[in-house]
Amino acid sequence: MGTLSTNLHIDQIPEGESRGFKHNGEELFAVKKNGKLFVYRNRCPHLGVDLNWQKDQFLDASRTMIQCANHGALFVIENGKCVSGPCSGRKLISVSVDIIDGIIFTQ
Repeated sequence: MGTLSTNLHIDQIPEGESRGFKHNGEELFAVKKNGKLFVYRNRCPHLGVDLNWQKDQFLDASRTMIQCANHGALFVIENGKCVSGPCSGRKLISVSVDIIDGIIFTQ
């Protein structure tokens, strides 16, 4: 089993939304899509900067893609692959998680 990720409960992330959180000093974020949770490091593969421009704002206006606020790169929610922008073809770094009694644990 992984380690607790700041007491984040899966119900704190509404369907089609994203939430940022810290774990062991590392900035992470989670996106819930179709009942599944996708967790990534909060780092753009292009410049190494945070993806969000405001708290918990990791998605584009349509809420169908992860978007880098710095230069507008778009990433597929399900696999983190960049499909538009200066880092096309590269990926976000995914973080494996377990969900036990609704609590999100990182691995």
